[in-house]
Amino acid sequence: MIPLDPLIKSLSRLPGIGEKSATRLAIQIFRDTTGLAQDLIKSLVHITEKVVFCQKCQNISEQDICDICSDTSRNTHLLCVVQEPVDLMMIEKTSEYKGLYHVLHGAISPLDGIGPEDLRVRALIERVSNEDIQEVILATNPNPEGETTALYLKKLLSASNTAIKISRIASGIPVGGTLEYADPKTLARSLGYRRDF
Repeated sequence: MIPLDPLIKSLSRLPGIGEKSATRLAIQIFRDTTGLAQDLIKSLVHITEKVVFCQKCQNISEQDICDICSDTSRNTHLLCVVQEPVDLMMIEKTSEYKGLYHVLHGAISPLDGIGPEDLRVRALIERVSNEDIQEVILATNPNPEGETTALYLKKLLSASNTAIKISRIASGIPVGGTLEYADPKTLARSLGYRRDF
């Protein structure tokens, strides 16, 4: 057994990290003289001991209720539903959205054996029922799993609260992109979700 094997096996369990990448990372960590290994150890201990899911929005947090849910300046009538914490982080980076969030932690994918019961759907329905939410923005990914999840949530939310507005994020040509390189589905979606100008 090679001394780095346990680290390589652990790293290769991460999504998107194959054995070759894990081997390169393990060697880099071993060779590093700047304290990278110790920083990684501290970071891993921190997330296993201090980081939890927010009890309201299911985002990653160091408190039972995260900073976003605790922020009294946020629009509490607006709820953006995302698949993963990273999606929430990306939306926050825009500084455009000032409402609340709900993180599903995945998307419906029958082929992968993931159904609605595997997501944080029940917590979403409870929030919409118990809080003064006036609009739910479905910001799931524009792929088959994300679309399936959005359609399922729309049906569920409409049945539980007929007064609530349900919207879907637009998708299409990215800023700086050109029509020449867009695929037909993206172009069709861009035309379908056009707005007044």
